Amino acid sequence: MIRQPSVRVICRAARAVGLAASVKLYPAGPPVRDRAQLALLARFAATLAPPISILREVPLPVSGDLRAWDARISDGRRVASIEAESRIDDAQALERRIAGKQRDDPGAGAVILVVNRTAHNRQALAACREGLRERFPLDGGAILASLRRGQVPAVGGIVLL
Repeated sequence: MIRQPSVRVICRAARAVGLAASVKLYPAGPPVRDRAQLALLARFAATLAPPISILREVPLPVSGDLRAWDARISDGRRVASIEAESRIDDAQALERRIAGKQRDDPGAGAVILVVNRTAHNRQALAACREGLRERFPLDGGAILASLRRGQVPAVGGIVLL
């Protein structure tokens, strides 16, 4: 009996009996891995004044598509889709992902990117903010002022919370 076989030994043993070895990796740590994102969405929801309502996990209207907006808000006149990011590591990938959702969801309305206020994210946004300006024209202050008045902004932007 081998107490700690290497991957190579496992593969050779599997081949010897006519099998193919397969390895799966599972995330370790707490069972709720989106805790930071859920807390960020709760902070965002706390900024909303009536008559704005919020829905969480809004699926895209494409049959079989598993993508969803993290939230959608409405004031009865306008709609905005919300993407919450606890950590920005690749701004281009983030923009492509959101652009794909906007393309596939004609009811998306404005898109508000809600970002966790951390030193890392402030640095990331300082480096890429102007490149994201066309898709997210408004800055956080303008968006939050509108939401606190109970109005969904006409265009999207980025909010640090």
